[in-house]
Amino acid sequence: MANHKSALKRHKQSLKRAARNRAARTRIKNVVKAVRIAVQNKDQEAASAALVAATSVLGKYSGRAVHWKNASRKVSRLAKAVNSIKE
Repeated sequence: MANHKSALKRHKQSLKRAARNRAARTRIKNVVKAVRIAVQNKDQEAASAALVAATSVLGKYSGRAVHWKNASRKVSRLAKAVNSIKE
């Protein structure tokens, strides 16, 4: 454990940020899963709505909890999957 006041503060900040990032990554996983389930069930309406929500969440946490290129790639692949079930 750190002994200096500044190091203690740094440690507390890192724990807080780690918890925030963990929550964000969990939220991202959940919205991505919702899109994938809707695509799997071939439910166009639900997939489109879930894609909008997922794009919003990924955009919000892009560059913070996940790398911006990772977020962009996820949005692209989800959009491609949703468009594949259109008839």
